Amino acid sequence: MTDYVFVHGGGQAGWVWQETIAALHQQTAGKFGRALALDAPGCGEKRGRDTEALDVDAVVTEFVADISASGLKDIVLVGHSQAGTILPRLVEKRPDLFRRLVYVSCIAPMPGQSILQQMGSGLHGSNKDQVGWPFDPKTVDARKRFPLMFCNDMNEAETAAFLAKLGQDTWPAQTMAASDWRYEHLGRVPSTYLVCLRDGILPLAWQETFAARLKTERQVRIDAGHQVMNTRPQALAEALRYEAM
Repeated sequence: MTDYVFVHGGGQAGWVWQETIAALHQQTAGKFGRALALDAPGCGEKRGRDTEALDVDAVVTEFVADISASGLKDIVLVGHSQAGTILPRLVEKRPDLFRRLVYVSCIAPMPGQSILQQMGSGLHGSNKDQVGWPFDPKTVDARKRFPLMFCNDMNEAETAAFLAKLGQDTWPAQTMAASDWRYEHLGRVPSTYLVCLRDGILPLAWQETFAARLKTERQVRIDAGHQVMNTRPQALAEALRYEAM
């Protein structure tokens, strides 16, 4: 019996994990333990809040309170994308809560760099020190960016359904501007990086760089895009069950 806590990425909320949690229930006949999909302030059930004053540490403090209130223990902590900046702070603050960390195509900026600085402003491969984008940010209309980032392994109907959910959830602005990342303490809690081979946002080489920066013990590769929890929920659930052993 394993308890899971899920942390979503930027521009999304706890709803993004629904398919994966359902797959866990299906694969275990509902006996995998418990699951908690957190919402960052300003996202999901926490939409509409004034988050201007909230920094990364405030978000982490709120997440710890949410987890403590749930009563979950010996947790497999799963994070996606921007959550790569949050999981290290959670395990730094409360290492006793977590059995294993699983980073799903997560970003881990260099200390001193914000998320936006790590991403950069050019195309993939245009700057060796920046991730880049699958489009030219200077010329591609914002409405055309999301399909390239999130939906490159979705069909037309899946793309439309997913894009209809975006645009309502916003992490506190300070989390995007933060640069005081700390990774030295990682390694105390076992960890895994799940590499998405068809990721439209984070190229394979950068995912491997972030996996090393996060001091993960091993990498698991899956043939999926950035939204693996939506496009390959059964495969992701299988991977999570294995990592919980």
